[in-house]
Amino acid sequence: MPDLVPVKNVLASVSDRTGLGEFCAGLAKRGARIIATDSTARFLGEHGVATTSVAGFTGFPEMLDGRVKTLHPKIHAGILADRENPNHMKQLAEAGIEPIDLVVCNLYLFREAVASGKDWRDVIEQIDIGGPTLVRAAAKNHTGVGVVVNPARYEEVAGEIKAKGGLTAETRRSLAAEAFGVIAAYDAAIATWMHRDKEFPPRITISLERAGDLLRYGENPHQRGALYVEQDAGAGTLARAPIHHRRRRQSAPTARAWSPRSRARGPGRKARALLSPVQRELDRQLLQRFR
Repeated sequence: MPDLVPVKNVLASVSDRTGLGEFCAGLAKRGARIIATDSTARFLGEHGVATTSVAGFTGFPEMLDGRVKTLHPKIHAGILADRENPNHMKQLAEAGIEPIDLVVCNLYLFREAVASGKDWRDVIEQIDIGGPTLVRAAAKNHTGVGVVVNPARYEEVAGEIKAKGGLTAETRRSLAAEAFGVIAAYDAAIATWMHRDKEFPPRITISLERAGDLLRYGENPHQRGALYVEQDAGAGTLARAPIHHRRRRQSAPTARAWSPRSRARGPGRKARALLSPVQRELDRQLLQRFR
């Protein structure tokens, strides 16, 4: 695996455009060509970034109301060709296909469509096909291709390209791992929605993401720990509770967080006094289990 991959051709196709204009402008300034799907190209054009349309790159227009945009051999051969395989590179040259060095892609907003209560037909249209295919292809071939699915990493990627002239193997592996995780979570959300009318579906896939920094320690003081939450966990859940004193946030005393009345002081003691004996006993047992 080459340690450094220069970035000459970039394919951009995003739903979340946060930071995209600045990121692609920086890449273009360093000589990269930006290939973009129609809506992404329009957005970048509004931010002064010149692009080559996917249709212009492939010679084939988008069709089926945008359902088919990037599903083309000139795109996927350019992503999937093994740069260290002379036969692969020969086939690209014979077909007149240029390698794609970086894929910048995030997916249709499927979860948001479900949460908004859209009609099932509209939700179906938010099941991304081309995006996951691009991301999986680039992540599989991370030996020669970078893939960015998270706008929060634009600054890191741009900084490395500027400082080193390309993407290192370590960064490409990290980006690929994140990309596969995003695809897995996306597919899990779709599967859950498709089984929405079944009380006991044949398979349940739960996707968790790390919430914030590592904890001070794990279940015991000598262990490391982190808090993972469901992506759809609401603001009112314990997992999304604001941190008022970072040194105090910890996984082991979770039971105390579940039952703050058991440690209430001042006016809170009066509220606890109103609890039934059964509720107080449940509190006591819960706390005892986590001590």
